[in-house]
Amino acid sequence: MTKPIIYQLFPRLFTNTCDHCVPNGTIKQNGAGKMNDITLPVLKKLKDLGATHVWYTGVIRHANKTHYKDIPDCNPFIVKGNAGSPYAITDYYDIDPDIAVRVKNRMREFEKLVERTHEADMKVIIDFVPNHVARQYHSIAKPDGVEDLGESDNKDLAFSTSNNFYYMPNQQFAPGIDLGQGDEFYYEKPAMATGNDCFHPYPGVNDWYETVKLNYGFDYASWQRHFSPIPSTWHKMLEILKFWAQKGIDGFRCDMAHMVPVEFWNWAIPQVKEVNSSVIFIAELYDVGIYREYIYYGHFDYLYDKVSLYDTLRAITCGNASANAITGCWQAVEGIGDFMLNFLENHDEQRIASPQFAGDAFKALPALVVSATISRAPFMLYSGQELGEPALDAEGFSGQDGRTTIFDYWSVDSMRRWYNNGKCDTSKLTKAERELRRFYKRVLRLCNSEKALSQGEFYDLMYVNHETMNCDKVYTYYRHYGNERILIIANFGDQDEHINLITPQHALDVMRMQSGCYNARELLTASDLTLHIDPSQPLELTIPHRNAMIIKLM
Repeated sequence: MTKPIIYQLFPRLFTNTCDHCVPNGTIKQNGAGKMNDITLPVLKKLKDLGATHVWYTGVIRHANKTHYKDIPDCNPFIVKGNAGSPYAITDYYDIDPDIAVRVKNRMREFEKLVERTHEADMKVIIDFVPNHVARQYHSIAKPDGVEDLGESDNKDLAFSTSNNFYYMPNQQFAPGIDLGQGDEFYYEKPAMATGNDCFHPYPGVNDWYETVKLNYGFDYASWQRHFSPIPSTWHKMLEILKFWAQKGIDGFRCDMAHMVPVEFWNWAIPQVKEVNSSVIFIAELYDVGIYREYIYYGHFDYLYDKVSLYDTLRAITCGNASANAITGCWQAVEGIGDFMLNFLENHDEQRIASPQFAGDAFKALPALVVSATISRAPFMLYSGQELGEPALDAEGFSGQDGRTTIFDYWSVDSMRRWYNNGKCDTSKLTKAERELRRFYKRVLRLCNSEKALSQGEFYDLMYVNHETMNCDKVYTYYRHYGNERILIIANFGDQDEHINLITPQHALDVMRMQSGCYNARELLTASDLTLHIDPSQPLELTIPHRNAMIIKLM
Protein backbone atom coordinates (compact mmCIF):
# COMPACT_ATOMS: atom_id res chain seq x y z
CA MET A 1 0.00 0.00 0.00
CA THR A 2 1.37 3.40 -1.01
CA LYS A 3 1.11 6.43 1.24
CA PRO A 4 0.03 9.33 -1.01
CA ILE A 5 2.50 12.20 -1.13
CA ILE A 6 0.71 15.04 -2.93
CA TYR A 7 2.68 17.84 -4.57
CA GLN A 8 0.49 20.90 -5.17
CA LEU A 9 1.48 23.26 -7.95
CA PHE A 10 -0.02 26.16 -9.93
CA PRO A 11 0.97 25.71 -13.59
CA ARG A 12 0.55 29.48 -14.01
CA LEU A 13 3.33 30.04 -11.44
CA PHE A 14 5.30 26.81 -11.53
CA THR A 15 7.07 27.24 -14.87
CA ASN A 16 6.92 31.01 -15.23
CA THR A 17 10.49 32.17 -15.96
CA CYS A 18 9.87 35.93 -15.90
CA ASP A 19 12.48 37.50 -13.59
CA HIS A 20 11.21 41.10 -13.76
CA CYS A 21 7.58 40.87 -12.65
CA VAL A 22 5.84 44.11 -11.74
CA PRO A 23 3.03 44.38 -9.16
CA ASN A 24 -0.41 44.21 -10.76
CA GLY A 25 1.24 43.29 -14.06
CA THR A 26 -0.59 41.86 -17.03
CA ILE A 27 0.16 38.48 -18.55
CA LYS A 28 2.11 40.30 -21.25
CA GLN A 29 4.27 41.99 -18.63
CA ASN A 30 4.72 39.13 -16.17
CA GLY A 31 4.08 36.02 -18.21
CA ALA A 32 2.45 32.77 -17.14
CA GLY A 33 3.70 29.22 -16.81
CA LYS A 34 2.48 26.74 -19.39
CA MET A 35 1.36 23.13 -19.10
CA ASN A 36 3.69 22.14 -21.96
CA ASP A 37 6.67 23.29 -19.87
CA ILE A 38 5.86 20.71 -17.20
CA THR A 39 7.79 18.13 -19.17
CA LEU A 40 8.50 14.51 -18.38
CA PRO A 41 11.97 15.33 -16.96
CA VAL A 42 10.38 17.97 -14.72
CA LEU A 43 7.80 15.48 -13.48
CA LYS A 44 10.47 12.87 -12.84
CA LYS A 45 12.19 15.34 -10.54
CA LEU A 46 8.98 15.60 -8.51
CA LYS A 47 8.72 11.82 -8.46
CA ASP A 48 12.33 11.64 -7.26
CA LEU A 49 11.46 14.08 -4.46
CA GLY A 50 8.96 11.52 -3.21
CA ALA A 51 5.68 12.66 -4.78
CA THR A 52 3.10 10.08 -5.77
CA HIS A 53 0.41 12.57 -6.86
CA VAL A 54 0.42 16.02 -8.45
CA TRP A 55 -2.42 18.41 -7.65
CA TYR A 56 -2.66 20.77 -10.61
CA THR A 57 -4.34 23.82 -9.12
CA GLY A 58 -6.12 26.36 -11.27
CA VAL A 59 -6.39 24.36 -14.51
CA ILE A 60 -10.15 24.85 -15.01
CA ARG A 61 -11.10 28.07 -16.82
CA HIS A 62 -11.79 30.86 -14.37
CA ALA A 63 -12.41 34.59 -14.42
CA ASN A 64 -9.49 36.85 -15.39
CA LYS A 65 -8.84 40.21 -17.05
CA THR A 66 -7.03 38.90 -20.12
CA HIS A 67 -8.71 39.01 -23.52
CA TYR A 68 -8.73 35.86 -25.66
CA LYS A 69 -10.35 35.47 -29.05
CA ASP A 70 -13.45 33.24 -28.97
CA ILE A 71 -13.55 33.24 -25.15
CA PRO A 72 -16.03 35.57 -23.39
CA ASP A 73 -14.37 38.46 -21.57
CA CYS A 74 -15.04 38.93 -17.88
CA ASN A 75 -16.08 42.26 -16.46
CA PRO A 76 -12.83 43.42 -14.80
CA PHE A 77 -14.61 44.94 -11.82
CA ILE A 78 -15.72 41.54 -10.52
CA VAL A 79 -12.36 39.82 -10.95
CA LYS A 80 -9.85 39.71 -8.10
CA GLY A 81 -6.42 40.51 -9.50
CA ASN A 82 -5.46 40.41 -13.18
CA ALA A 83 -5.13 36.63 -13.28
CA GLY A 84 -8.25 36.06 -11.19
CA SER A 85 -9.10 33.49 -8.57
CA PRO A 86 -8.91 29.86 -9.73
CA TYR A 87 -11.98 29.35 -7.55
CA ALA A 88 -14.15 31.68 -9.61
CA ILE A 89 -14.89 29.16 -12.34
CA THR A 90 -16.32 30.44 -15.62
CA ASP A 91 -16.58 27.09 -17.42
CA TYR A 92 -16.38 23.72 -15.66
CA TYR A 93 -15.74 21.98 -18.98
CA ASP A 94 -12.82 24.12 -20.14
CA ILE A 95 -9.12 24.62 -19.43
CA ASP A 96 -7.61 27.95 -18.38
CA PRO A 97 -6.20 29.61 -21.54
CA ASP A 98 -3.42 31.33 -19.56
CA ILE A 99 -1.54 28.04 -19.17
CA ALA A 100 -1.80 26.91 -22.80
CA VAL A 101 0.78 27.51 -25.53
CA ARG A 102 -1.89 27.23 -28.22
CA VAL A 103 -5.13 28.48 -26.72
CA LYS A 104 -7.34 26.60 -29.19
CA ASN A 105 -5.50 23.41 -28.27
CA ARG A 106 -5.72 23.92 -24.50
CA MET A 107 -7.74 20.79 -23.70
CA ARG A 108 -5.34 18.60 -25.66
CA GLU A 109 -2.38 20.21 -23.90
CA PHE A 110 -4.00 19.32 -20.59
CA GLU A 111 -4.66 15.75 -21.71
CA LYS A 112 -0.99 15.41 -22.69
CA LEU A 113 0.01 16.72 -19.25
CA VAL A 114 -2.11 14.00 -17.66
CA GLU A 115 -0.42 11.43 -19.89
CA ARG A 116 3.07 12.68 -18.95
CA THR A 117 2.22 12.64 -15.25
CA HIS A 118 1.12 9.04 -15.52
CA GLU A 119 4.25 8.20 -17.51
CA ALA A 120 6.28 9.62 -14.62
CA ASP A 121 4.42 7.14 -12.36
CA MET A 122 2.38 9.74 -10.55
CA LYS A 123 -1.35 10.39 -10.37
CA VAL A 124 -3.31 13.53 -11.23
CA ILE A 125 -5.54 15.53 -8.91
CA ILE A 126 -7.51 18.60 -10.02
CA ASP A 127 -9.88 20.95 -8.24
CA PHE A 128 -13.61 20.46 -8.18
CA VAL A 129 -15.25 23.70 -7.02
CA PRO A 130 -18.80 22.69 -6.09
CA ASN A 131 -20.03 25.53 -3.88
CA HIS A 132 -19.75 28.58 -6.15
CA VAL A 133 -18.86 29.85 -9.62
CA ALA A 134 -17.83 33.18 -11.13
CA ARG A 135 -20.60 35.76 -11.37
CA GLN A 136 -20.41 35.58 -15.16
CA TYR A 137 -20.34 31.81 -15.49
CA HIS A 138 -20.99 30.66 -19.04
CA SER A 139 -19.81 27.39 -20.54
CA ILE A 140 -18.67 27.46 -24.15
CA ALA A 141 -17.07 24.00 -23.96
CA LYS A 142 -19.91 21.94 -22.50
CA PRO A 143 -20.77 18.74 -24.38
CA ASP A 144 -23.69 18.71 -26.76
CA GLY A 145 -27.01 18.32 -24.98
CA VAL A 146 -25.73 19.67 -21.65
CA GLU A 147 -27.73 22.58 -20.23
CA ASP A 148 -25.68 25.40 -18.74
CA LEU A 149 -25.89 26.34 -15.09
CA GLY A 150 -28.68 28.88 -14.58
CA GLU A 151 -29.90 28.55 -18.15
CA SER A 152 -33.46 27.60 -17.12
CA ASP A 153 -33.61 29.38 -13.77
CA ASN A 154 -36.74 31.27 -12.83
CA LYS A 155 -35.16 34.45 -11.52
CA ASP A 156 -38.43 35.65 -10.04
CA LEU A 157 -38.06 32.99 -7.34
CA ALA A 158 -35.63 33.44 -4.48
CA PHE A 159 -35.42 29.66 -4.13
CA SER A 160 -36.46 26.72 -6.24
CA THR A 161 -35.00 23.21 -6.55
CA SER A 162 -35.14 23.78 -10.31
CA ASN A 163 -32.86 26.82 -10.00
CA ASN A 164 -29.08 26.50 -9.92
CA PHE A 165 -28.61 29.83 -8.11
CA TYR A 166 -30.23 31.79 -5.29
CA TYR A 167 -31.84 35.10 -6.23
CA MET A 168 -32.98 38.29 -4.53
CA PRO A 169 -35.92 39.33 -6.76
CA ASN A 170 -36.18 43.04 -7.61
CA GLN A 171 -32.86 43.82 -5.91
CA GLN A 172 -29.74 44.98 -7.72
CA PHE A 173 -26.26 43.67 -6.89
CA ALA A 174 -24.49 46.47 -5.02
CA PRO A 175 -21.31 45.26 -3.32
CA GLY A 176 -18.89 47.45 -1.43
CA ILE A 177 -16.58 47.74 -4.46
CA ASP A 178 -16.35 49.83 -7.61
CA LEU A 179 -18.49 48.29 -10.37
CA GLY A 180 -17.19 50.56 -13.13
CA GLN A 181 -18.78 53.17 -15.34
CA GLY A 182 -20.50 53.28 -18.73
CA ASP A 183 -20.02 50.23 -20.93
CA GLU A 184 -17.84 48.57 -18.26
CA PHE A 185 -20.40 48.91 -15.48
CA TYR A 186 -21.30 45.52 -14.04
CA TYR A 187 -25.08 45.20 -13.73
CA GLU A 188 -26.81 42.28 -12.01
CA LYS A 189 -30.51 42.27 -11.27
CA PRO A 190 -31.88 40.30 -9.60
CA ALA A 191 -28.84 39.97 -7.40
CA MET A 192 -27.54 36.47 -6.78
CA ALA A 193 -26.30 35.16 -3.44
CA THR A 194 -22.53 35.40 -2.98
CA GLY A 195 -20.39 32.26 -2.61
CA ASN A 196 -19.59 32.60 1.08
CA ASP A 197 -23.30 32.33 2.00
CA CYS A 198 -23.97 36.05 1.70
CA PHE A 199 -27.72 36.18 1.03
CA HIS A 200 -28.11 39.91 0.51
CA PRO A 201 -27.08 42.10 -2.45
CA TYR A 202 -24.42 44.04 -0.53
CA PRO A 203 -21.35 41.82 -0.05
CA GLY A 204 -18.28 43.62 1.24
CA VAL A 205 -14.73 43.77 -0.03
CA ASN A 206 -13.78 40.82 2.20
CA ASP A 207 -16.62 38.65 0.92
CA TRP A 208 -16.30 36.37 -2.09
CA TYR A 209 -18.03 39.06 -4.15
CA GLU A 210 -16.67 37.67 -7.44
CA THR A 211 -18.61 34.41 -6.98
CA VAL A 212 -22.21 33.22 -6.74
CA LYS A 213 -23.51 30.43 -4.53
CA LEU A 214 -24.81 27.24 -6.13
CA ASN A 215 -28.20 25.91 -5.04
CA TYR A 216 -28.21 22.23 -4.01
CA GLY A 217 -31.79 22.26 -2.77
CA PHE A 218 -31.20 23.73 0.67
CA ASP A 219 -33.50 26.65 1.42
CA TYR A 220 -31.54 28.98 3.68
CA ALA A 221 -34.64 31.09 4.37
CA SER A 222 -36.55 28.22 6.00
CA TRP A 223 -33.53 26.05 6.78
CA GLN A 224 -35.25 23.17 4.98
CA ARG A 225 -33.80 20.45 2.74
CA HIS A 226 -35.50 19.75 -0.58
CA PHE A 227 -33.58 16.79 -1.98
CA SER A 228 -36.43 14.73 -3.46
CA PRO A 229 -36.81 14.84 -6.37
CA ILE A 230 -33.08 15.30 -7.02
CA PRO A 231 -32.36 19.03 -7.55
CA SER A 232 -31.16 20.26 -10.94
CA THR A 233 -27.75 21.30 -9.63
CA TRP A 234 -26.98 17.76 -8.41
CA HIS A 235 -27.41 16.33 -11.90
CA LYS A 236 -25.32 19.05 -13.55
CA MET A 237 -22.45 18.75 -11.09
CA LEU A 238 -22.42 14.97 -11.38
CA GLU A 239 -22.04 15.27 -15.15
CA ILE A 240 -19.07 17.60 -14.65
CA LEU A 241 -17.38 15.11 -12.32
CA LYS A 242 -17.98 12.27 -14.76
CA PHE A 243 -16.60 14.36 -17.62
CA TRP A 244 -13.22 14.73 -15.88
CA ALA A 245 -13.19 11.19 -14.47
CA GLN A 246 -13.52 9.90 -18.02
CA LYS A 247 -10.38 11.85 -18.95
CA GLY A 248 -8.30 9.75 -16.60
CA ILE A 249 -8.20 12.12 -13.64
CA ASP A 250 -7.15 10.20 -10.53
CA GLY A 251 -8.63 12.49 -7.91
CA PHE A 252 -10.58 15.62 -7.05
CA ARG A 253 -9.71 18.10 -4.34
CA CYS A 254 -13.17 19.41 -3.48
CA ASP A 255 -13.12 23.06 -2.52
CA MET A 256 -15.11 24.02 0.60
CA ALA A 257 -16.81 20.62 0.54
CA HIS A 258 -18.58 21.24 3.84
CA MET A 259 -20.55 24.12 2.30
CA VAL A 260 -22.29 21.57 0.05
CA PRO A 261 -24.86 19.21 1.62
CA VAL A 262 -23.31 15.87 2.57
CA GLU A 263 -26.32 14.21 0.94
CA PHE A 264 -25.04 15.33 -2.46
CA TRP A 265 -21.67 13.64 -1.88
CA ASN A 266 -23.41 10.49 -0.69
CA TRP A 267 -25.33 10.44 -3.98
CA ALA A 268 -22.62 11.60 -6.39
CA ILE A 269 -19.32 10.02 -5.33
CA PRO A 270 -20.41 6.37 -5.78
CA GLN A 271 -21.69 7.21 -9.25
CA VAL A 272 -18.38 8.82 -10.23
CA LYS A 273 -16.54 5.76 -8.96
CA GLU A 274 -18.65 3.64 -11.29
CA VAL A 275 -16.95 5.55 -14.12
CA ASN A 276 -13.47 5.38 -12.55
CA SER A 277 -13.25 3.14 -9.49
CA SER A 278 -9.77 4.34 -8.50
CA VAL A 279 -10.58 8.07 -8.40
CA ILE A 280 -10.16 9.64 -4.95
CA PHE A 281 -12.07 12.52 -3.37
CA ILE A 282 -10.38 14.95 -0.98
CA ALA A 283 -12.55 17.34 1.02
CA GLU A 284 -11.45 20.78 2.11
CA LEU A 285 -13.15 20.69 5.50
CA TYR A 286 -12.79 22.84 8.62
CA ASP A 287 -14.99 21.22 11.26
CA VAL A 288 -13.74 18.20 13.23
CA GLY A 289 -17.29 17.58 14.38
CA ILE A 290 -18.44 16.53 10.90
CA TYR A 291 -15.33 14.58 9.84
CA ARG A 292 -16.95 11.18 10.35
CA GLU A 293 -20.15 12.17 8.55
CA TYR A 294 -18.24 13.21 5.44
CA ILE A 295 -16.18 10.01 5.51
CA TYR A 296 -18.76 7.35 6.28
CA TYR A 297 -21.85 8.94 4.73
CA GLY A 298 -20.27 11.36 2.26
CA HIS A 299 -17.84 8.72 0.91
CA PHE A 300 -14.78 10.98 0.95
CA ASP A 301 -11.42 9.24 0.83
CA TYR A 302 -9.53 12.01 2.63
CA LEU A 303 -10.25 15.22 4.55
CA TYR A 304 -8.10 18.24 5.32
CA ASP A 305 -6.92 18.04 8.93
CA LYS A 306 -6.36 21.77 9.14
CA VAL A 307 -8.14 22.73 12.34
CA SER A 308 -6.52 19.96 14.36
CA LEU A 309 -3.04 18.83 13.34
CA TYR A 310 -2.04 21.77 11.09
CA ASP A 311 -3.12 24.44 13.55
CA THR A 312 -1.45 22.59 16.42
CA LEU A 313 1.87 22.06 14.62
CA ARG A 314 1.91 25.69 13.55
CA ALA A 315 1.30 26.84 17.12
CA ILE A 316 4.05 24.58 18.47
CA THR A 317 6.49 25.69 15.78
CA CYS A 318 5.83 29.32 16.70
CA GLY A 319 6.20 28.65 20.42
CA ASN A 320 2.53 29.15 21.20
CA ALA A 321 1.63 25.60 22.26
CA SER A 322 3.17 22.55 23.88
CA ALA A 323 4.39 19.61 21.82
CA ASN A 324 2.30 17.47 24.14
CA ALA A 325 -0.80 18.90 22.39
CA ILE A 326 -0.13 16.61 19.41
CA THR A 327 -1.55 13.72 21.43
CA GLY A 328 -4.93 15.44 21.41
CA CYS A 329 -4.78 15.71 17.61
CA TRP A 330 -4.58 11.98 16.93
CA GLN A 331 -7.10 11.31 19.68
CA ALA A 332 -9.58 13.68 17.98
CA VAL A 333 -9.42 11.56 14.82
CA GLU A 334 -8.89 8.17 16.43
CA GLY A 335 -10.33 5.52 14.16
CA ILE A 336 -10.34 7.85 11.13
CA GLY A 337 -6.72 9.06 11.18
CA ASP A 338 -5.96 7.31 7.91
CA PHE A 339 -8.61 9.47 6.21
CA MET A 340 -6.88 12.73 7.10
CA LEU A 341 -4.76 14.79 4.69
CA ASN A 342 -1.82 16.30 6.57
CA PHE A 343 0.07 19.38 5.42
CA LEU A 344 2.08 22.38 6.56
CA GLU A 345 1.48 24.60 3.51
CA ASN A 346 -1.03 25.06 0.73
CA HIS A 347 -2.24 28.02 -1.33
CA ASP A 348 -4.57 29.21 1.45
CA GLU A 349 -2.01 29.17 4.25
CA GLN A 350 0.98 31.37 4.93
CA ARG A 351 4.39 30.07 3.94
CA ILE A 352 6.43 28.56 6.78
CA ALA A 353 9.39 30.82 5.99
CA SER A 354 7.25 33.96 5.82
CA PRO A 355 7.54 36.54 8.62
CA GLN A 356 3.89 35.86 9.39
CA PHE A 357 4.62 32.19 10.23
CA ALA A 358 8.04 30.95 11.43
CA GLY A 359 10.35 33.25 9.45
CA ASP A 360 12.66 30.29 8.81
CA ALA A 361 11.73 27.05 7.02
CA PHE A 362 14.20 25.04 9.10
CA LYS A 363 12.23 25.79 12.27
CA ALA A 364 9.45 23.55 10.94
CA LEU A 365 11.55 20.44 10.30
CA PRO A 366 10.17 18.66 13.37
CA ALA A 367 6.64 19.60 12.27
CA LEU A 368 7.39 18.16 8.83
CA VAL A 369 8.52 14.86 10.31
CA VAL A 370 5.48 14.59 12.56
CA SER A 371 2.97 15.61 9.88
CA ALA A 372 4.42 13.18 7.35
CA THR A 373 4.99 10.17 9.62
CA ILE A 374 2.39 10.23 12.39
CA SER A 375 -0.03 8.01 10.46
CA ARG A 376 -0.76 6.26 7.18
CA ALA A 377 -2.59 9.39 6.05
CA PRO A 378 -1.43 11.27 2.93
CA PHE A 379 0.95 14.18 3.24
CA MET A 380 0.77 17.24 0.98
CA LEU A 381 3.33 19.92 0.23
CA TYR A 382 3.03 23.10 -1.79
CA SER A 383 5.53 23.88 -4.55
CA GLY A 384 8.36 25.95 -3.13
CA GLN A 385 7.83 24.64 0.41
CA GLU A 386 10.77 22.28 -0.04
CA LEU A 387 12.94 25.30 -0.90
CA GLY A 388 11.81 27.52 1.96
CA GLU A 389 9.93 29.99 -0.24
CA PRO A 390 9.30 33.01 2.06
CA ALA A 391 6.53 34.72 0.03
CA LEU A 392 7.97 38.18 0.60
CA ASP A 393 6.58 39.66 -2.62
CA ALA A 394 3.73 42.14 -2.79
CA GLU A 395 2.49 40.80 -6.10
CA GLY A 396 -0.53 43.04 -6.58
CA PHE A 397 -4.01 42.09 -5.44
CA SER A 398 -2.56 39.55 -3.03
CA GLY A 399 -0.26 42.00 -1.23
CA GLN A 400 2.52 41.04 1.16
CA ASP A 401 0.51 38.61 3.25
CA GLY A 402 2.87 35.66 3.69
CA ARG A 403 1.18 33.74 0.89
CA THR A 404 2.09 33.09 -2.71
CA THR A 405 -0.53 34.87 -4.79
CA ILE A 406 -3.34 33.00 -6.49
CA PHE A 407 -4.77 36.18 -8.05
CA ASP A 408 -1.83 37.73 -9.92
CA TYR A 409 0.43 36.94 -12.86
CA TRP A 410 3.71 36.28 -11.09
CA SER A 411 6.87 34.23 -10.91
CA VAL A 412 8.04 32.63 -7.65
CA ASP A 413 11.74 33.31 -7.15
CA SER A 414 12.78 30.06 -5.47
CA MET A 415 10.78 27.91 -7.89
CA ARG A 416 12.06 29.85 -10.91
CA ARG A 417 15.66 29.23 -9.86
CA TRP A 418 14.99 25.54 -9.23
CA TYR A 419 13.08 25.16 -12.51
CA ASN A 420 16.03 26.86 -14.29
CA ASN A 421 14.41 26.88 -17.72
CA GLY A 422 13.48 23.22 -17.48
CA LYS A 423 16.77 21.87 -16.11
CA CYS A 424 15.27 21.43 -12.65
CA ASP A 425 18.62 21.31 -10.92
CA THR A 426 20.14 22.92 -7.85
CA SER A 427 22.78 25.07 -9.54
CA LYS A 428 20.94 28.34 -8.83
CA LEU A 429 19.78 27.44 -5.34
CA THR A 430 21.42 28.70 -2.19
CA LYS A 431 23.20 26.29 0.13
CA ALA A 432 20.31 26.49 2.58
CA GLU A 433 17.74 25.77 -0.14
CA ARG A 434 19.69 22.72 -1.29
CA GLU A 435 19.98 21.47 2.27
CA LEU A 436 16.27 21.95 2.95
CA ARG A 437 15.26 20.18 -0.25
CA ARG A 438 17.52 17.22 0.63
CA PHE A 439 15.84 16.97 4.04
CA TYR A 440 12.37 16.99 2.47
CA LYS A 441 13.46 14.35 -0.02
CA ARG A 442 14.76 12.08 2.73
CA VAL A 443 11.57 12.38 4.76
CA LEU A 444 9.16 12.02 1.82
CA ARG A 445 10.94 9.03 0.32
CA LEU A 446 11.05 7.29 3.71
CA CYS A 447 7.26 7.56 3.85
CA ASN A 448 6.98 4.88 1.18
CA SER A 449 10.28 2.99 1.43
CA GLU A 450 9.54 2.02 5.06
CA LYS A 451 6.45 -0.15 5.57
CA ALA A 452 6.27 0.92 9.20
CA LEU A 453 5.56 4.46 7.94
CA SER A 454 3.34 3.68 4.96
CA GLN A 455 1.36 0.81 6.47
CA GLY A 456 2.23 0.59 10.14
CA GLU A 457 0.44 1.27 13.40
CA PHE A 458 1.08 4.18 15.77
CA TYR A 459 2.07 4.11 19.44
CA ASP A 460 2.29 7.37 21.40
CA LEU A 461 5.03 7.40 24.06
CA MET A 462 4.14 10.70 25.70
CA TYR A 463 2.02 9.28 28.52
CA VAL A 464 5.01 7.58 30.18
CA ASN A 465 7.64 10.25 29.53
CA HIS A 466 6.26 13.38 31.19
CA GLU A 467 9.01 13.38 33.80
CA THR A 468 11.88 12.16 31.64
CA MET A 469 11.94 14.82 28.96
CA ASN A 470 10.74 18.32 28.09
CA CYS A 471 7.26 17.50 26.80
CA ASP A 472 6.64 21.12 25.86
CA LYS A 473 9.31 20.80 23.17
CA VAL A 474 9.71 17.07 22.44
CA TYR A 475 7.21 14.65 20.95
CA THR A 476 7.90 10.94 20.47
CA TYR A 477 6.15 7.84 19.17
CA TYR A 478 6.68 4.49 17.47
CA ARG A 479 5.43 3.34 14.09
CA HIS A 480 5.46 -0.43 13.63
CA TYR A 481 4.56 -3.02 11.00
CA GLY A 482 5.23 -6.72 11.51
CA ASN A 483 8.81 -6.98 12.70
CA GLU A 484 9.64 -3.44 11.61
CA ARG A 485 9.75 -0.75 14.29
CA ILE A 486 10.65 2.89 13.89
CA LEU A 487 11.11 5.30 16.79
CA ILE A 488 10.42 8.96 15.95
CA ILE A 489 11.45 11.84 18.19
CA ALA A 490 10.84 15.48 17.23
CA ASN A 491 12.41 18.43 19.04
CA PHE A 492 10.52 21.69 18.42
CA GLY A 493 12.76 23.69 20.74
CA ASP A 494 15.68 26.01 20.09
CA GLN A 495 17.97 23.93 22.33
CA ASP A 496 19.26 20.38 21.98
CA GLU A 497 17.29 18.13 24.31
CA HIS A 498 18.83 15.34 26.39
CA ILE A 499 16.09 12.82 27.12
CA ASN A 500 15.70 9.60 29.06
CA LEU A 501 13.13 7.79 26.97
CA ILE A 502 10.93 5.10 28.49
CA THR A 503 9.40 2.41 26.29
CA PRO A 504 6.70 0.79 28.47
CA GLN A 505 6.08 -2.95 28.59
CA HIS A 506 2.70 -2.39 26.94
CA ALA A 507 4.45 -0.92 23.88
CA LEU A 508 6.76 -3.94 23.70
CA ASP A 509 3.77 -6.26 23.90
CA VAL A 510 1.89 -4.38 21.19
CA MET A 511 4.93 -4.38 18.89
CA ARG A 512 5.86 -7.98 19.79
CA MET A 513 9.30 -6.95 21.00
CA GLN A 514 11.58 -8.28 23.69
CA SER A 515 13.68 -6.16 26.02
CA GLY A 516 17.31 -5.99 25.03
CA CYS A 517 19.90 -4.37 22.78
CA TYR A 518 19.01 -3.51 19.19
CA ASN A 519 21.16 -2.42 16.31
CA ALA A 520 19.53 0.66 14.82
CA ARG A 521 19.93 3.23 12.10
CA GLU A 522 18.96 6.88 12.24
CA LEU A 523 17.42 7.17 8.79
CA LEU A 524 17.76 10.93 8.30
CA THR A 525 21.53 10.88 8.76
CA ALA A 526 22.22 7.21 7.96
CA SER A 527 23.98 6.89 11.35
CA ASP A 528 24.29 3.51 13.06
CA LEU A 529 23.31 3.21 16.72
CA THR A 530 22.91 0.62 19.42
CA LEU A 531 19.78 1.03 21.55
CA HIS A 532 18.94 -0.75 24.78
CA ILE A 533 15.16 -1.01 24.93
CA ASP A 534 14.03 -1.97 28.43
CA PRO A 535 11.02 -0.65 30.38
CA SER A 536 13.11 -0.51 33.55
CA GLN A 537 16.02 1.36 32.00
CA PRO A 538 15.41 4.68 30.19
CA LEU A 539 17.13 5.17 26.86
CA GLU A 540 19.47 8.19 26.84
CA LEU A 541 19.42 10.23 23.65
CA THR A 542 20.23 13.77 22.53
CA ILE A 543 17.85 15.29 20.00
CA PRO A 544 19.17 18.23 17.95
CA HIS A 545 17.26 21.49 18.24
CA ARG A 546 14.58 22.18 15.66
CA ASN A 547 15.11 18.71 14.23
CA ALA A 548 14.03 15.11 14.53
CA MET A 549 15.31 11.56 14.61
CA ILE A 550 13.75 8.65 12.72
CA ILE A 551 15.36 5.55 14.19
CA LYS A 552 14.77 2.12 12.65
CA LEU A 553 15.39 -0.86 14.91
CA MET A 554 17.20 -3.55 12.95
